[in-house]
Amino acid sequence: MMNILVIGDVVASGGCAHLLSRLPAFKRMKCVDLVIANGENSADGNGITPDSMNALFDAGVNVITTGNHAFRRREVYDSLESEPYLLRPANYPAGAPGRGWCIYDMGAVQVCVANVMGTVYMDSLDCPFRTADRILHETPQAKIHIFDFHAEATAEKRAMGFYLDGRASIVFGTHTHVQTADACVLPQGTGYITDVGMTGPVQSVLGVKPELAIEKMKQKLPVRFANAGGEQMMNCALFAVDPKTGRTASAERFDLR
Repeated sequence: MMNILVIGDVVASGGCAHLLSRLPAFKRMKCVDLVIANGENSADGNGITPDSMNALFDAGVNVITTGNHAFRRREVYDSLESEPYLLRPANYPAGAPGRGWCIYDMGAVQVCVANVMGTVYMDSLDCPFRTADRILHETPQAKIHIFDFHAEATAEKRAMGFYLDGRASIVFGTHTHVQTADACVLPQGTGYITDVGMTGPVQSVLGVKPELAIEKMKQKLPVRFANAGGEQMMNCALFAVDPKTGRTASAERFDLR
């Protein structure tokens, strides 16, 4: 079996530091073979920068996915083009910097990691379901396919899980920063979780200082958000995948403080 760890949206420098403090030992303890983390909020404020990208790689992440904040910081555009294991959603229009999927060569098996964004309550992009079909069609060399589905609506995420059941090894959701309690193996062998959660401050509103989020929601006026501090958590999920069949045997979620 291959042990594949997926990590929820890493938030700001505090989340990056906590990832570095917890991930290496957890990888050893669980004999993790591949680590995928969503890094679209890993820079202070939001977005991803070359520095926060390198912080994730230095902590032991193999592939970084993103989402609707992928292009927030222009200084990362060159990295999106040059770094093969930094992904942006594949259903952005042609011409957007970067790539939406990669092949990670693990010797005996090739793994396709793909990043797709939902369209319910999100930007109007190409259909994520047809985009997933296209990626599967373009990557027949990969025995294992893993999708980070960066989406808002729970129903859209659940639909994508069942749509790819038996065709993808893992479908994990990101974006909402709250870990869901439904880590499982779907009927045809796809490992699934609706949202893997967040790596960032525990006492926060999705990583933001609570008083600022409350002010925005209550007053309906512009508010400059700032990341919360204090105790950090690392939300993640571990999937055991059979490299011969590409099917997932088990799924387990974790919250590492």
